[in-house]
Amino acid sequence: MKIQQLSVDVALASLRSSSGGLSSSEAERRRREYGANRVEQVDREPAAWRLLKEFTRFFSVILWCAAALAFLAEWFDPGQGMSRIGYAVVAVILVSGLFSFWQEYRIEQTLTALQKLLPQQVGTLRDGIIAQLPAEEIVVGDVIVLEAGNNVPADCRLIEGFALRVNNATVTGESVSKSLNAAASGEDELAHSKNRLLAGTSVVSGHGRALVFAIGSLTEFGRIAHLSQTRGSAVSPLRKQLAYLSRLIAVLAVGIGALFFLVGALIAVPFWQDFIFSIGIIIAMVPEGLLPTLTLALVFAAQRMAKRIDSSPNLGRDARFDDRDLYRQDGNAYRESHAGSGITAWR
Repeated sequence: MKIQQLSVDVALASLRSSSGGLSSSEAERRRREYGANRVEQVDREPAAWRLLKEFTRFFSVILWCAAALAFLAEWFDPGQGMSRIGYAVVAVILVSGLFSFWQEYRIEQTLTALQKLLPQQVGTLRDGIIAQLPAEEIVVGDVIVLEAGNNVPADCRLIEGFALRVNNATVTGESVSKSLNAAASGEDELAHSKNRLLAGTSVVSGHGRALVFAIGSLTEFGRIAHLSQTRGSAVSPLRKQLAYLSRLIAVLAVGIGALFFLVGALIAVPFWQDFIFSIGIIIAMVPEGLLPTLTLALVFAAQRMAKRIDSSPNLGRDARFDDRDLYRQDGNAYRESHAGSGITAWR
């Protein structure tokens, strides 16, 4: 059975806790063993290296080659305006690369914004006494005290509640507050249970006490934060299609340019004139505006989707839970990481 399906007494016993909370010594032991209650920053490549990579993607390389050919043509045959084309192509590469890097940077700042949703201090029962502790010191098995206006520091199972209502919008997208109670739930999914509180949500009214069963990166909030940092590392279908299109354009441009050069040679066109004309053909076939157009289209589309999700409570909830479902495969990670410790953690 899952923790939301257990009675209050059984839930407390499963985490070797009590209604009076943990002792200070036991809490310190658990904190040393299982770590602090915080979402860790995922290590990433240096910003300068990631910026450089934006200018060396395959399609950007094609544009660099087109610019180089334009400058080469200007050098061989000055006054034909090829240098202006080269500068324009370079400008397109720089603008697109900087804009893409800025979008990636904004995504990386998501964790900083999410961290602000967690409280700094939490009322916690230690040795039977309520003490204000830093949220990072909360451990599995702690009993915390919540009242209107408080943010929830970790995933908890309510053990005592009085007219308690919680705003889950930051995690689930629900537009209205939800009433909770301490009774055992028949729901198999934690998300649908009426006795659970998720990290990052806030108490709207009432007060109560809750048993912490997941902290840090193992909370639903932590998984969303992790997802926001790591999703970009996978190659998306769109990037794969763009890479395929880039290779196709490169092959066609060079092939057709070479064909025109060969035809010019066969009809006795002067070498340099034939060469410059072929370079012009190759440059003309490279869609310089594709990269910035695609980038801007994706940004505007994402903004429109965000507005629609925010305006639709059901869509917002479904979208966010679909993201979290990506992590169901390690749903027992917390239980496995505590195997042999005598503490049964729940997910």
